[in-house]
Amino acid sequence: MPDRDYIFYELTSSLCATCLRKVEAKVILQDGKVFLHKWCPEHRFQKVLISTDAEYYKLCRQTLKPSQVPLRFNTPIKYGCPYDCGLCPDHEQHSCLAIIEVTDQCNLTCPICYSESSPQRPTHRSLEQIEFMLDCVVRNEGEPDVVQISGGEPTIHPQLWDILDAAKRRPIKHLMLNTNGIRIAGDADFARRLKDYQPGFEVYLQFDSLRAKPLLELRGQDLRDVRRRAIDRLNDLNLSTNLVVTLKKGLNDDEIGEILDYAVAQRCVRGVTFQPIQSAGRLEQFDPATDRLTLGEVRQQILRQSSLFRPQDVIPVPCHPDCLAMAYALKWNGQVLPISGEVDPSIFLQTEGSTIVYERNPALKERLYTMFANCGCEPPAEGSPTNGVSLKQLLCCLPTVPLPDSVGYENLFRVIIMQFLDPHNFDVRSVKKSCVHIVHTDGRIIPFDTFNLFYRDGRERVLEELRSGRGAESPERLVSLTRSAAPEY
Repeated sequence: MPDRDYIFYELTSSLCATCLRKVEAKVILQDGKVFLHKWCPEHRFQKVLISTDAEYYKLCRQTLKPSQVPLRFNTPIKYGCPYDCGLCPDHEQHSCLAIIEVTDQCNLTCPICYSESSPQRPTHRSLEQIEFMLDCVVRNEGEPDVVQISGGEPTIHPQLWDILDAAKRRPIKHLMLNTNGIRIAGDADFARRLKDYQPGFEVYLQFDSLRAKPLLELRGQDLRDVRRRAIDRLNDLNLSTNLVVTLKKGLNDDEIGEILDYAVAQRCVRGVTFQPIQSAGRLEQFDPATDRLTLGEVRQQILRQSSLFRPQDVIPVPCHPDCLAMAYALKWNGQVLPISGEVDPSIFLQTEGSTIVYERNPALKERLYTMFANCGCEPPAEGSPTNGVSLKQLLCCLPTVPLPDSVGYENLFRVIIMQFLDPHNFDVRSVKKSCVHIVHTDGRIIPFDTFNLFYRDGRERVLEELRSGRGAESPERLVSLTRSAAPEY
């Protein structure tokens, strides 16, 4: 009997990329890559590349731990995933990162903006609305791990300081400000005031490229000088900063190693987050079976372009292994020591309270202490107290590392790959484990992926059609439904 030229690995549910109906999808292993095979009765067969690394994809499937759910759910199960977001009781993961968008306005008009923010959208959320949204996160989480103030461009909100003060009054472990850096670069007093919100505060700085061409295509402007001045100012203040790199296939994905080297050299930078763009490749020639930039490929590029990490250092994040990968390291006097690959993998799969115990991993202790000794940092004597640096400050599923007293949070360096789902690669099995959520103005807390598909700017009109069993019929119909319900601006 003839053999298929692929291995049928598993079955899930996805969406038809044209009409957004929920459809069955086969996960296929072929030539070392992973694809979705989807079938829509109306729009027929669709093939989507979801990973360029089948072995890493299978590792993600083995990275399993008990789900950690929120203290309360906000919407009932009625239509099934992804039509009940809010969070509903069928969702498998609480909000590791809760995003609060405080404005639709921005001082850039980025061609790739998923929220269509621009100077022409002058809508700011009121302080009362924002405090309500913060309270919704606290009710769900008790002590939220990470809350990110976002937009639009949040630094142009007229009540930004009141917003940050309101967030700091609540039991939030780590607060982030998502910004393009324009105001930080141009306003020294503004940057100095941000410093007052430390500890437990970080700048999430847009940083897509070191070259002009990618910035012009992704952001519409050559922002190199803005980035330089912002980083110089943040370095002077030693204000904790995470560089956020939107990657587009064939545009800036060859800069990964260069950006990592740059980041390690900056005093203020605690890490880099790589976000492959949701529809990669040049859209006029886009083929979802070949042109997607996947999490697996970004991981492969990190390993090819940088000597900082080994394969065992860049591992799945246990709460959502399909869409999040991580590498953790310590940096000291220009040296970088990866630690994620030195840790027993079972530590990452434990629930809360896990701590790295050196007695069970003497090799890690020896490597850490040797590095510190080489850098002039005196390791503590046996039995003396150590400084517990908690990786949980950024991801709740990570352990605490006992370190010498002179080593603190500013010595951590992390790399995160954060992939989002779109109509092409949408996987219901995966989205149920999403831990990056957006807070709706009505109090619902919605996975980032489904929010952008169905809940942003009146897109719930599309859901009404889908819940009734009809599809959106065509991209033009989808756009029409969305615009008819979107707010005027």
